[in-house]
Amino acid sequence: MGKVAAEIQSRLMAALAPTTLEVIDDSHQHHGHAGHRGDDAESHFTVKINAASFAGQSRIARQRAVYAALGDLVAPDRIHALRIVASAPGDA
Repeated sequence: MGKVAAEIQSRLMAALAPTTLEVIDDSHQHHGHAGHRGDDAESHFTVKINAASFAGQSRIARQRAVYAALGDLVAPDRIHALRIVASAPGDA
């Protein structure tokens, strides 16, 4: 796991105490596209997160909670793209 992915994981664990969390670096799939900085730069991610705090929240509210937890990581020079799959325990 790269440095940025590890920081994403750390911040989400601390802020949301998820029951499951998967941070996937998708940067290699965007080589040559906007926002990809080349080399081994981490810039595009998928986050799959399941947290009890998401119960009763809309999809938008869940995404806002993830963005709030990541704070300054979500900036053009850090994370260019973030796909969020957020659920609560018991979601279908």
